[in-house]
Amino acid sequence: MHLMIQSAIKLPRKIKQAIMLLFDSIVLVGIIFVSFFIRLGHLHIPEGVFFWIIIFAPILAVPIFLRFGLYHAVVRHIGNKAMWLVLQAVTIYALLWGLICFMVGVGGLPRSVILINWMLCILVIGGSRIAARVVLNKENVEFSIFNYIFKNNSKSKNLIEKKRVLVYGAGRAGIELVSALEHSSEYIPVGFVDDSKELQGNQIMGLKVYLVDAIERVIAKLEVDEVLVAMPSASRNKRLSIINQLEPFPVIVRVLPGVSELAQGKVSFGDVRKFNIQDLLGRDSVVANNQLLGLNITNKIVMVTGAGGSIGSELCRQILFLKPQVLILYERNEFALYAIDKELSDTGQFYVEILPMLGSVNNKTRLSHIMQRFDVQTIYHAAAYKHVPMVEFNNAEGVNNNIFGTLHCAQTAIDNGVETFVLISTDKAVRPTNTMGATKRFAELVLQALTLNQVDSKNHQEGSEKGIKGQSLTRFSIVRFGNVLDSSGSVIPLFREQIKEGGPITVTDAKILRYFMSIPEAVELVIQAGAMAKGGDVFVLDMGEPVRILDLAQKMIRLSGLQIKDKLNPKGDIEIKFTGLRPGEKLYEELLIGDKVSETVNPMILRAEEEMLTWDDLKLILDELEQAVDSGDQVKLRQLLIKAVPGFKPQSDIADILYEA
Repeated sequence: MHLMIQSAIKLPRKIKQAIMLLFDSIVLVGIIFVSFFIRLGHLHIPEGVFFWIIIFAPILAVPIFLRFGLYHAVVRHIGNKAMWLVLQAVTIYALLWGLICFMVGVGGLPRSVILINWMLCILVIGGSRIAARVVLNKENVEFSIFNYIFKNNSKSKNLIEKKRVLVYGAGRAGIELVSALEHSSEYIPVGFVDDSKELQGNQIMGLKVYLVDAIERVIAKLEVDEVLVAMPSASRNKRLSIINQLEPFPVIVRVLPGVSELAQGKVSFGDVRKFNIQDLLGRDSVVANNQLLGLNITNKIVMVTGAGGSIGSELCRQILFLKPQVLILYERNEFALYAIDKELSDTGQFYVEILPMLGSVNNKTRLSHIMQRFDVQTIYHAAAYKHVPMVEFNNAEGVNNNIFGTLHCAQTAIDNGVETFVLISTDKAVRPTNTMGATKRFAELVLQALTLNQVDSKNHQEGSEKGIKGQSLTRFSIVRFGNVLDSSGSVIPLFREQIKEGGPITVTDAKILRYFMSIPEAVELVIQAGAMAKGGDVFVLDMGEPVRILDLAQKMIRLSGLQIKDKLNPKGDIEIKFTGLRPGEKLYEELLIGDKVSETVNPMILRAEEEMLTWDDLKLILDELEQAVDSGDQVKLRQLLIKAVPGFKPQSDIADILYEA
């Protein structure tokens, strides 16, 4: 039986349509015989009726059924709308059949036969399709055509208020989405578009499948308000192509998450997000190396500084599912710590002990107590000030947090025998033009200098009688990458909010370029890079091609179903205003200081070789820098940053709020 069903499914579409047509023709004849039997109690058919039963009934019904698309519906995915079409087609056929019989003067035809014929046609024609769907999908389906009629009528009052939705993708994900829309009070699906030649022109769930090439005409014809892209398994390049195709049209674009999440009930239709910014990058992720992911985490004591931030919180999420023994959340912002602790605790991963710890990265005593008490093995240092203008207005605090906070964490890690220490850095550390970038490059130099100092100290100790042979060193590494989507410092949340408020969108410069990567992707690569570290490594993530911020703003406006307001279109919805580069901001970012770079086992992670300072040289600058911070000497602070970071070329004058020129 199973093989027969599978064979039937694989039959060519035209053969399956022919079988359905033949089945309906035979059934219609049989139903008329049964109708007379129910009414008269015997099979004696009045003279002159045979012609109208055997020949005329199928001739009349088939064109009507074809007109209503009963043979274009994909039976496996037949839904309420298709059954509504069955009801309409059968009703018109039954009425016309009875009317024509009376008009031609068929003798002895009871009127009640017409009613019985209509009811039986609904039950058999509609029921056969439901039965076929049950068999083909191997699932129990309860359906009442009469309940549907009342349900449909109750909904019809709200149709005017509903947004008309076109589903891009008629596969499993699209079908699941239309099923979810059946229960929505805000949306009504009006059709599918798909590039499958097998599906084009057919009906699924009562909706016609249109050509992708005809999408502009379809959007206009069906008066589409929103397009829902239901292709979760498509590559990012494919999704980028789809988004670019939809961008010119005045419709809102939404993207369906994974179909498995939807099918399992983890995602409701309300979670279908507006266009996915990640898809605008058009770059596919590389499959993660699971061995590298768990190397520094699984069954270990792991600590994340800045655990409540954009990167820190995502680190915590991914670390949790790599099953550490203990996960320490270190954060000075009380609410941010509460939020990430609650989120992780609600995941139900009870095999991991989660410890929320309040504290500053500059509190060495607090850090030491935690590392000693829990014997921390791996640290991901994500705590940092990263907003360029804000650090420019607060230079001393930026230096204190980003440089000395990193120094204190690293020194405490060495003192307490921490195995691995990974610093989250930024592309703004490369030839920086602002204080934030300079402090992050300085923090990189701190870890590199400490690595050299550890090696020198160990060699010296092993050469003396008091030395401890075999003492392990803390492996420091730096992972450098560009902007991450939807982080607290990203332009994406700002643009979304500005669009929501009706504009204008503010862009600093028409030529400004930025690298972008999703937070989960960046964090996954950070974890893998840290596992490759030998000591003092600088890893650089492949961010793909840089994105022009103006292009990103324009796409976000169009994909929100709105028009750009400018001189050519003064009646548009959202205006773009250029505000000029902010203090310390530059037109484009870089990821490498030099050209010495080598590949790793992951093509998206590169290892860079860059100049570094010895600990003795760096320590002299650190001592002076500490004095400059304590005294609030902004001029001295800047001079020392330039001395330690030769590539630092300040783009603006000192802008610290406390600075007095």
